[in-house]
Amino acid sequence: MVSLTSSLNSKPSTAAIAASASADWLPPQHVWGRPHTSVSHRGKRLLDIAGALVGLSIVGLIFLPVAIAIQLDNPGPILYSQTRHGYRGQAFRIWKFRSMVIDADRLKHTVRNEAKGLIFKNESDPRITRVGRFLRRTSLDELPQFWNVLTGEMSLVGTRPPVTDEVKKYQPHHWQRLAVKPGLTGEWQANGRSSVSDFEQIVAMDLSYQQRWSLGYDIQLILKTVVAVLKSKGAC
Repeated sequence: MVSLTSSLNSKPSTAAIAASASADWLPPQHVWGRPHTSVSHRGKRLLDIAGALVGLSIVGLIFLPVAIAIQLDNPGPILYSQTRHGYRGQAFRIWKFRSMVIDADRLKHTVRNEAKGLIFKNESDPRITRVGRFLRRTSLDELPQFWNVLTGEMSLVGTRPPVTDEVKKYQPHHWQRLAVKPGLTGEWQANGRSSVSDFEQIVAMDLSYQQRWSLGYDIQLILKTVVAVLKSKGAC
């Protein structure tokens, strides 16, 4: 029987998420100050819910063909889950269509990091499958995250949620990028996509988003992201 989720070795348990959430390397809550306006904005939440419902309906339409393609190319789980950190460092489980080989996490140390700073990127990462490259180029691999948006763990627009190994190395100014909910897209995805490979530049763009935030600006970034995806601009 085909498994829908990733193997137990790469699937974060509830206990693991809880442990990450209470880790001593997370900053104390008082350092965050007043919550960002976007976090509790009703209009943003309504936009998220509407977008998530549309997105999940698309997932329902493409799930079977994507699942078949993944299985024919690299048999194994269809979905991949990973512990990420969102608003104020809170840990949660993110979902994607699997675009890499099954043991990709264990092979990460064998791949050279071409990015600068606390992100990992390799344009020709050998762990990515043939179907996975198509899914990433079209951003179809990200669509299951509409579930994270619907549950409120993510937003349509925000900062991309980092993995635990990254946030453990954060300097004080890096944490500010997590003062808003993580998003499916954001400032650097809409305006840079994969052409941005310097973590400090990403942090600067994330902080710029927080300063410029408005519901209209969110809609603008969503539209720019759609155009970038359709043109495969900056995708890897």
